[in-house]
Amino acid sequence: MEGQSLEDLFRGRNLDMEAMYLNMKALMDEEDLPYKRRTHTYNSRLAQELAKWAEMQPQGEAIHAALYKAFFIDGQNLADRDVLLNAVKSIGLDTQAAATVIDERTYSSAVDEDWSLSRSYGVTGVPTFVADGRGVVGAQQYEVLQRLVEVAGAQPRSA
Repeated sequence: MEGQSLEDLFRGRNLDMEAMYLNMKALMDEEDLPYKRRTHTYNSRLAQELAKWAEMQPQGEAIHAALYKAFFIDGQNLADRDVLLNAVKSIGLDTQAAATVIDERTYSSAVDEDWSLSRSYGVTGVPTFVADGRGVVGAQQYEVLQRLVEVAGAQPRSA
Protein backbone atom coordinates (compact mmCIF):
# COMPACT_ATOMS: atom_id res chain seq x y z
CA MET A 1 0.00 0.00 0.00
CA GLU A 2 1.38 3.34 -1.03
CA GLY A 3 -0.91 5.40 1.15
CA GLN A 4 -2.48 8.68 0.19
CA SER A 5 -0.83 12.06 -0.03
CA LEU A 6 -2.12 14.59 2.46
CA GLU A 7 -2.55 16.96 -0.46
CA ASP A 8 -4.97 14.52 -2.12
CA LEU A 9 -6.69 13.66 1.15
CA PHE A 10 -7.52 17.30 1.92
CA ARG A 11 -7.96 18.57 -1.66
CA GLY A 12 -11.09 20.69 -2.10
CA ARG A 13 -11.65 21.15 1.64
CA ASN A 14 -10.32 24.70 1.72
CA LEU A 15 -7.89 23.93 4.55
CA ASP A 16 -4.61 25.66 5.25
CA MET A 17 -2.25 22.68 5.41
CA GLU A 18 0.65 24.79 6.64
CA ALA A 19 -1.41 26.28 9.47
CA MET A 20 -2.63 22.80 10.44
CA TYR A 21 0.94 21.50 10.56
CA LEU A 22 2.19 24.49 12.55
CA ASN A 23 -0.67 24.14 15.05
CA MET A 24 0.04 20.44 15.59
CA LYS A 25 3.78 21.08 15.77
CA ALA A 26 3.21 23.73 18.45
CA LEU A 27 1.05 21.35 20.50
CA MET A 28 3.67 18.62 20.22
CA ASP A 29 6.48 21.02 21.12
CA GLU A 30 4.56 22.07 24.26
CA GLU A 31 4.54 18.45 25.35
CA ASP A 32 8.17 17.94 24.28
CA LEU A 33 7.13 15.30 21.73
CA PRO A 34 9.04 14.94 18.48
CA TYR A 35 6.89 15.56 15.42
CA LYS A 36 7.93 15.98 11.82
CA ARG A 37 6.15 17.11 8.70
CA ARG A 38 4.41 14.26 6.89
CA THR A 39 3.40 14.06 3.26
CA HIS A 40 1.25 10.90 3.34
CA THR A 41 -1.20 8.99 5.44
CA TYR A 42 -1.52 5.21 5.48
CA ASN A 43 -4.03 2.58 6.45
CA SER A 44 -3.22 1.74 10.07
CA ARG A 45 -5.44 -1.34 10.41
CA LEU A 46 -2.54 -3.85 10.58
CA ALA A 47 -0.75 -1.62 13.08
CA GLN A 48 -3.87 -1.61 15.25
CA GLU A 49 -4.09 -5.41 15.13
CA LEU A 50 -0.40 -5.72 15.93
CA ALA A 51 -0.72 -3.27 18.83
CA LYS A 52 -3.63 -5.26 20.23
CA TRP A 53 -1.37 -8.33 20.29
CA ALA A 54 1.61 -6.43 21.68
CA GLU A 55 -0.45 -5.08 24.58
CA MET A 56 -0.85 -8.68 25.75
CA GLN A 57 2.93 -9.19 25.87
CA PRO A 58 5.26 -8.21 28.72
CA GLN A 59 6.42 -4.63 28.03
CA GLY A 60 4.22 -4.66 24.93
CA GLU A 61 2.76 -1.22 25.66
CA ALA A 62 6.01 0.12 24.21
CA ILE A 63 4.65 -0.71 20.75
CA HIS A 64 2.69 2.54 20.78
CA ALA A 65 5.84 4.64 21.10
CA ALA A 66 7.56 2.54 18.41
CA LEU A 67 4.64 2.98 16.01
CA TYR A 68 4.43 6.69 16.83
CA LYS A 69 8.11 7.06 15.97
CA ALA A 70 7.73 5.10 12.74
CA PHE A 71 4.82 7.20 11.53
CA PHE A 72 5.10 10.69 13.01
CA ILE A 73 8.88 11.00 13.12
CA ASP A 74 10.21 8.70 10.40
CA GLY A 75 7.21 9.06 8.05
CA GLN A 76 7.01 5.32 7.48
CA ASN A 77 4.07 3.38 6.10
CA LEU A 78 2.22 1.60 8.92
CA ALA A 79 0.56 -0.68 6.38
CA ASP A 80 3.96 -2.14 5.50
CA ARG A 81 4.70 -5.50 7.14
CA ASP A 82 8.45 -4.82 7.42
CA VAL A 83 7.87 -1.46 9.11
CA LEU A 84 5.62 -3.16 11.66
CA LEU A 85 8.09 -5.97 12.30
CA ASN A 86 10.91 -3.46 12.76
CA ALA A 87 8.80 -1.68 15.38
CA VAL A 88 8.30 -5.00 17.17
CA LYS A 89 12.01 -5.78 16.98
CA SER A 90 12.90 -2.32 18.33
CA ILE A 91 11.06 -3.05 21.59
CA GLY A 92 12.35 -6.59 21.96
CA LEU A 93 9.19 -8.57 21.21
CA ASP A 94 9.10 -11.82 19.26
CA THR A 95 9.13 -10.86 15.57
CA GLN A 96 8.16 -14.38 14.44
CA ALA A 97 5.04 -14.31 16.64
CA ALA A 98 4.29 -10.79 15.40
CA ALA A 99 4.63 -11.93 11.77
CA THR A 100 2.07 -14.66 12.44
CA VAL A 101 -0.30 -12.10 14.00
CA ILE A 102 0.03 -9.89 10.91
CA ASP A 103 -0.16 -12.68 8.33
CA GLU A 104 -3.07 -14.51 9.95
CA ARG A 105 -4.87 -11.35 11.08
CA THR A 106 -5.22 -12.96 14.52
CA TYR A 107 -6.48 -9.81 16.24
CA SER A 108 -8.82 -8.60 13.49
CA SER A 109 -12.00 -9.43 15.45
CA ALA A 110 -10.67 -7.75 18.59
CA VAL A 111 -9.99 -4.56 16.64
CA ASP A 112 -13.46 -4.82 15.05
CA GLU A 113 -14.90 -4.89 18.59
CA ASP A 114 -12.84 -1.82 19.52
CA TRP A 115 -14.11 0.01 16.42
CA SER A 116 -17.70 -0.93 17.28
CA LEU A 117 -17.28 0.42 20.80
CA SER A 118 -15.71 3.59 19.39
CA ARG A 119 -18.67 4.14 17.07
CA SER A 120 -21.04 3.70 20.01
CA TYR A 121 -19.19 6.55 21.77
CA GLY A 122 -19.46 8.73 18.67
CA VAL A 123 -15.73 8.79 17.97
CA THR A 124 -15.00 10.78 14.81
CA GLY A 125 -11.22 11.06 14.91
CA VAL A 126 -8.06 10.02 16.66
CA PRO A 127 -7.03 10.40 19.25
CA THR A 128 -10.31 10.56 21.16
CA PHE A 129 -10.37 10.54 24.95
CA VAL A 130 -13.54 9.29 26.68
CA ALA A 131 -14.40 9.43 30.37
CA ASP A 132 -17.85 8.80 31.84
CA GLY A 133 -19.57 9.06 28.46
CA ARG A 134 -17.97 12.39 27.56
CA GLY A 135 -15.12 12.87 25.17
CA VAL A 136 -12.73 15.19 23.42
CA VAL A 137 -11.34 14.60 19.95
CA GLY A 138 -7.84 15.35 18.73
CA ALA A 139 -4.54 16.19 20.31
CA GLN A 140 -5.32 18.07 23.51
CA GLN A 141 -3.40 20.01 26.09
CA TYR A 142 -2.96 18.45 29.51
CA GLU A 143 -5.43 20.86 31.12
CA VAL A 144 -8.22 19.80 28.73
CA LEU A 145 -7.68 16.13 29.59
CA GLN A 146 -7.49 16.98 33.30
CA ARG A 147 -10.87 18.73 33.10
CA LEU A 148 -12.35 15.74 31.26
CA VAL A 149 -11.43 13.28 34.00
CA GLU A 150 -12.38 15.71 36.78
CA VAL A 151 -15.85 16.19 35.27
CA ALA A 152 -16.08 12.38 35.15
CA GLY A 153 -15.48 12.32 38.91
CA ALA A 154 -11.81 11.38 39.13
CA GLN A 155 -10.06 12.55 42.27
CA PRO A 156 -6.40 13.58 42.37
CA ARG A 157 -4.08 11.07 43.98
CA SER A 158 -2.66 12.13 47.31
CA ALA A 159 1.10 12.55 47.33
